[in-house]
Amino acid sequence: MSYLEHQIKSVPGGARKLLYVNWSLVLLLVAIVTIGLAMLYSVAGGSFSPWVEPQAKRFIMGMVLMFIIAMVPIWFWRNMAGLAYLGSVLLLLAVEFVGVTGMGAQRWIDLGFMRLQPSELMKIALVMMLAAYYDWLDLEKVSRPFWVLLPVVLIMIPTALVLKQPDLGTAILLVTGGGIVMFLAGVHWLYFGAVIAAGAGTIYTVFASRGTEWQLLKDYQFRRIDTFLDPASDPLGAGYHITQSKIALGSGGWAGRGFMEGTQSRLNFLPEKHTDFIFTTLAEEFGFVGAFSLLALYGGVLILCLGSAMVNRDRFSSLLIMGVAATFFLFFAVNMSMVMGMAPVVGVPLPLVSYGGSAMLVLLAGFGLVQSAHVHRPR
Repeated sequence: MSYLEHQIKSVPGGARKLLYVNWSLVLLLVAIVTIGLAMLYSVAGGSFSPWVEPQAKRFIMGMVLMFIIAMVPIWFWRNMAGLAYLGSVLLLLAVEFVGVTGMGAQRWIDLGFMRLQPSELMKIALVMMLAAYYDWLDLEKVSRPFWVLLPVVLIMIPTALVLKQPDLGTAILLVTGGGIVMFLAGVHWLYFGAVIAAGAGTIYTVFASRGTEWQLLKDYQFRRIDTFLDPASDPLGAGYHITQSKIALGSGGWAGRGFMEGTQSRLNFLPEKHTDFIFTTLAEEFGFVGAFSLLALYGGVLILCLGSAMVNRDRFSSLLIMGVAATFFLFFAVNMSMVMGMAPVVGVPLPLVSYGGSAMLVLLAGFGLVQSAHVHRPR
């Protein structure tokens, strides 16, 4: 035993857990949120209201929640996985009856002090459930058809409820995140190949049906696809958001226009500048350097999670860490692709940067689970 290990073991149990926390991950998360608060300050015209102050309070709440979750043994969270999944499904069902409507979608439950978006909870609850399922399942059964069907059902139930809200972006994240956990658990690649082939065939059939008697989509739905492929075809209508976003991205250049000097956001050309399109504000004000710096911080979070999962000998913990990391990756990958015109605009926020309470609290709770797995890993 090294001198450092001896010193750590001499520390009382509760305080020792704090020494085992992955503090590098904590610092990266703080840095990302700090960038987000700076961007919210900028788009508010140099004011802490209406976005910076509530976002900072949520971050403090989220960090407290993360450390509380981190101090709880990982076996407790394994046992709570089924309850977390069931509770999230029930909340999604409750949205159908008592949900609050905003921007044409019914996705939130009003708790008085904040609006809760149950679909955000489901992203982490689904990862917990799948990790617990594959921790319980014998390795030789992982790729057998019946045992593959069960997690598919677990994924499709919340996906169907989310699509009904409607929320295509979250539905995509649920399906993709669940699929990644299944792949990491050892499900044979032929299942994924079949799904990809079926998806490609479906897309081809949809496009082939255009203008025929058996056309599968409505004309307005095809027009939306056309606008995504060529936003300039309707620059003041359906293509307005992405057109303005591209203008902001391009005008930033290498080093940007300067803090609070972005014309697209300051003159309100940029839509949803504090939520879905906040990355374009960062790129306009700090250019390629600023955008790449944020991407590097995101990459650092993923590398730390990957390292923690690889050294963890507990199957549930390893799958849980990788599932949370995959969910985090999908968040920023989809958002950045969306604002750069590489993917349809589906309403996915930039993690820990965009304004929003549910997404930030749930993500920090997810990283609390990552920390719990790291702190309580077999040593």
